[in-house]
Amino acid sequence: MMFSREGTGVLKTIKRSIKYNQVLDMIYMDNNGGITKRRVKLLKKTEDSFQAYCYLRGSRRTFKADNVLALVPVMERMVV
Repeated sequence: MMFSREGTGVLKTIKRSIKYNQVLDMIYMDNNGGITKRRVKLLKKTEDSFQAYCYLRGSRRTFKADNVLALVPVMERMVV
């Protein structure tokens, strides 16, 4: 999945999350094939990667868009 292709689900979610300042849950595969679930807040995107604050690591990280397996907005629950 190329990050620069318009219309991909990942790209749309990234653009939307930056615009609306959303927190996302992400399933990510690192360069060694390890898979992690991370909660991130996107800060900036480039042609093939993006920077985000990673709550799992507690720091700003750079992620390759091609390594994103799933990306969904965190939905806040309302308590009644």
